[in-house]
Amino acid sequence: MAVSDIILRESVPGLGAEADIVKVRKGYARNYLIPKGKAYEVTPANLKRLNLLKIKRAEREAAELSAAEELAHKINKTKLEFILETGETGKAFGSVTAKDIEDKLRTDFGIVVDRHKIELDRPIKESGEKQVSIKLHHQVSATLKVEIRSTVPPPPPPQKVEPSEARPKRKPKSAA
Repeated sequence: MAVSDIILRESVPGLGAEADIVKVRKGYARNYLIPKGKAYEVTPANLKRLNLLKIKRAEREAAELSAAEELAHKINKTKLEFILETGETGKAFGSVTAKDIEDKLRTDFGIVVDRHKIELDRPIKESGEKQVSIKLHHQVSATLKVEIRSTVPPPPPPQKVEPSEARPKRKPKSAA
């Protein structure tokens, strides 16, 4: 199996990131990566170009990190409210999923987040306030407050009835 070293021009899933030097099979490099412009062969001239790629990569990663931190700051201040029909126990008939959260963030606040970055173990079915974590970057996470409210107000607490008022007094039976 013949392998060759190449310099990646852009991130290739499963292979590496921009400006990485990786070993791949010669056919993969010759027939796919180099013709598509995803990689360079390792030559002295291309090794000089590697420094420019590293600088470009560092600038891009710094911009992504600052954008993620800014978005996290916005999300941490945000509170979403969902209204669901619930039963008497407070359990919802429907649920709030990551897709619902994504849609509400986009429509109400103009915040665009991929639903796969919203970390929900399971859909939310109980009413109350929940904290939902959103992984924006491998170094940045945000916490979103989500409040689930019921359309039916909870029933009022039962009132205690005095025993003397509850039953009318009976007259004792006379012996006849």
